[in-house]
This record gives sequence, structure tokens and C-alpha cells, in this order.
Amino acid sequence: MKVRKKALLLPFDPGVYMMKNKEGRIIYIGKAKNLRKRVLSYFTYGHSQELSNWKTMKLIGKIQDIDFLVTDNEVEAFLLESNLIKQYRPLFNIDLKDQQRYTYLKISDELFPRLLVARRNRDGKFMGPKGRVFGPFVHGSSKFLAIGLLRKIFKIRICNRLPKKPCLEYFINNCDAPCINNVTQNKYMESVESLVNILQGRKSIDDFIEKMKEDMNNASLGLDYEKAKEIRDTVNRLENLRSKQKIEQSISSRSEEEYVGIQYNRLQSKAHILILRRYRGVIRDRKKYEFELVGDNSFSSFLSQYYNSKSSVPRFIYVNEEPDSKQVLEKSLERIASHTVNIIKISNRTAVERKQLMNLIDRNLSTYISKGYEPALFELKRILNLGSLPKVIDCFDISNLGLSIAVGSCVRFVNGIPEKSYYRRFKIRTVRDQNDFAMINEIVGRRYSKEDRLNLPDLILIDGGKGQLHSAFDALSKLNIKIPCISIAKENEEIFVNPSNSPIVIPKSNQSLKMLQYLRDEAHRFGLQYNVKLRDLQ
Repeated sequence: MKVRKKALLLPFDPGVYMMKNKEGRIIYIGKAKNLRKRVLSYFTYGHSQELSNWKTMKLIGKIQDIDFLVTDNEVEAFLLESNLIKQYRPLFNIDLKDQQRYTYLKISDELFPRLLVARRNRDGKFMGPKGRVFGPFVHGSSKFLAIGLLRKIFKIRICNRLPKKPCLEYFINNCDAPCINNVTQNKYMESVESLVNILQGRKSIDDFIEKMKEDMNNASLGLDYEKAKEIRDTVNRLENLRSKQKIEQSISSRSEEEYVGIQYNRLQSKAHILILRRYRGVIRDRKKYEFELVGDNSFSSFLSQYYNSKSSVPRFIYVNEEPDSKQVLEKSLERIASHTVNIIKISNRTAVERKQLMNLIDRNLSTYISKGYEPALFELKRILNLGSLPKVIDCFDISNLGLSIAVGSCVRFVNGIPEKSYYRRFKIRTVRDQNDFAMINEIVGRRYSKEDRLNLPDLILIDGGKGQLHSAFDALSKLNIKIPCISIAKENEEIFVNPSNSPIVIPKSNQSLKMLQYLRDEAHRFGLQYNVKLRDLQ
């Protein structure tokens, strides 16, 4: 494979890799501690579990070329990855769906430039006239300067084409009317460059205010009181903006903290995130995101990209799952924030109030993900005290009529519905007598011995009692597979969760029991059908 050969030539250094399609467009950007090792993992048979899902395989099928940039360390790789993702917006990378919260500004490439909101098309390219783009700026933050206010302060025109006579903006002192040559191009460009300096962060609002005050004093000494009044009004606007900026910086640097929770929907290969921002004990903001589990997309890469797009980074970020490379991530965020950043996983030792907030996030995420799932699954999760929703359930049964033919069957239900592409049937190979326990052990072991670990079920159901369940546990243990496993005994429809404990009795009217019975009956039907077929062939 041409791309794999190119991957073999990559250095062993930390850096960022860029995957391209046949058109040469960047479709995925990732970071790596070791570029060659990480990129090769995409093209190696039996590659790592986190890369082994159908969405990543779709990405791999589109890769035609690979480019890379070496960095000095992992921190630099984090920062470079985030900046390149913002620049190229690759199809398979995390896309912050809350994009309306971020604003890009453009200064057009015209004789008398305009200040515009820069908008993207679906391919991520900026539309409208050519020009320099600045941002992203976050709405409501110190870095977002209202475009209307900026136009007024710097007297930037708003007309699409220069008219032949001045418009209302000139008469209310919002524009110097280059349309009637009321201002020279050089003088107009001085205002534009002052605006560029502020947008790029080369100069602060404070510096600009001091210069404006100097111009105001000079105009007053020159008895040009009308000009002095105009400058004074501009200074007042900037003073108000500066006051707001200082208040927000004070809030973000001292008392603000954020809570970030993540949960996964493995069936859809998606991650869901909910963020709560708290200031002085009050929740000020709530944001919800989701991203595709493709390639290196992870909680860590989300946090890096999210905070690289924000105007401020809180000192304390509380999470329900510790991100990969936490210390490296913290250092990269400190580069942005200019202060220490602590990412703290909520634990039993965390203050009760903070645990309650994270529990609130977890409950909201669970509710959001659960929409569209079979209600009986939630009841089953509660009754069996499972750690997660049993969306995928496999059921095993033995069909053994007489001594001559014994077969096994396995059926799979996804969200309470039969998924026949995962049905399996087995001729018993190792057991010669009517030993159902040994047969269950054999077919469970055979079913999962070569199964992709990403295709394992959330729950295993065995048709039988304590003995059959113990045999299934033994087969799973030999494969080092840890999946909740239960059995259902036909006589009293009792549910065994552990061979050594008493059974659970679920009321007959309960939908979760009916679903388990449906699974058991379907496995019995499928196994019996195979048994009869083999008998007819004798």
C-alpha cells in the first residue's frame, strides 16, 4: 500500500500528521508522541482497539497521502493540532457544533476596506470578498468586539459599493465618507491598521485609548472643538468596552470553574459532552456537544480544541473521566491561559457539591443518549444493577434431542430487536454425551474466541440455571472477557446473576422479563431449526 510505505518513512518524533484524500484535501489531522508508530497503527492488521471501528475504517479507505509536521514536544503537538484543525476544519475531526458562538471577522481586500463577519460554507472555506480573517472570537467575551461598535470607533464604511454621495453613516459621524473624498486613502488605512493591531493582539485597547486622548488634546489646543468632541465620544465607547473586559478577566481568572462530562454511544460511535460553567456557586452557562469516535478523536483532543477556541480558560476544570496525556494537556492550556490550569477528575474525596454537579451532568447525558432506546432495557439495567445500558444482548441455547445430534445457537438483539446478521449456530465438537454444561462452555468459548472486541455484547443471557451460568463464566474467564452474564431457568423463570447467589424473580408482567423470554425463545427456535435440518440430512 502506497500510503503505508510513506508511513514507514515518518520520523519517530512527536508532531502532527495530516491525512489527505485523492483530491489532496486534508480530511483528518492528528497528534502523536511518535509519528511513525501512530500513523502505522492505522494500516497494521489488528490495529489498536481505539482505531477499530467502522467510522475509522471509512476514514482509512479515503486516505491517499500523508503529510506531517515535527514538534519539539507533545505540548507543541497539542497546540499545533488545534490550530491546524481550526484552519482546515477536516471532515473527520471533531467539529464543535456550537459554531454560532464563535465569530470570525474579515477586513476586505479593497481600496477602502470594510469590516465584515466572515462566514464559512460547508467545506469550511470563508465566503464573500477576499481579505484578512481574524478570530475566532467568542460571543460575550472580552475578545469579541461587536462589529457595529468597531465600525463606529474606527470609522469603517459599511456600504457594499462606494456611493456617489454620502449616506446617513456620514451624517451621524460613523463614517468619514471616502465616497466623496472626505478622507484620503492613507488616512483611512491608518484607522484600518489600528483596528488590525487590536484584532491581532499586537496592541491593547489601553494603548489605543491613550493615543486617542493625545489626539483629543491636540485638537482642543488647536481650537478644533468639533473634532475633539468626536474623539471624546470614541474614547468613551472604548472606556466602556475596557471596563467590560476587565470585569470578565477578573471573573475568569479568579472564581470561575467548569464541569465537563463525557459519555459514549458505542453503537453509533459517538461521544456526547455536557459542559457547565459555574461562577460564585451559580451556573452561568451550559453547552452540549457531540463528536464522532474516529481515529484519534478523544476526550483529550476535544478539551484541547474547545479551550483553544475560548477567550478564557478557567483555572479548574472538573471532569468525570481523566483525559489521555492529562499533564501535557494542562501545560498546553497554560500556554493559552497564561496561568496554571488544573484538570481534576471527580472522585469520592471530592467535595459533595462538586460531585452533585457532575452527577447532574451524568444524568442529563444518560437521558440524552437513551432517547430512542427500548424502555425495557432501562428496567433491566436497574434490576440487574448493571453499569451501563444493555443495548446489545447475546443469548445462548443448546438444542440436544437424543444422543446423536447436539447443536448450539447464539442470537443477538440490538435495542430489543433481533439482529440476524450476528446469529450463530454451532455443531458440538468436544462433548460426546448429554452434558449441557460442557456444551455451553464450548459454544460460548467458540463464539468469542475470534470476535472483534468492539463487537462484544453488553450482556450475555444463558438458557439454563446455575450450572449453565457457571460454565459460561468459565469460558469467558479463559478468554479474559469481562461481560455481565446471566441465565434464565425455564421452570420458574428465575434469573441467576451469580451461580453462588439466590436468583432474582422478576414479575411476569414486567417488560424486561418478557424481553429476556423473547431472546430465550428465539435462541431455542434458531437452534432447533438447525438441529432438524441436520437430522433431515442423515
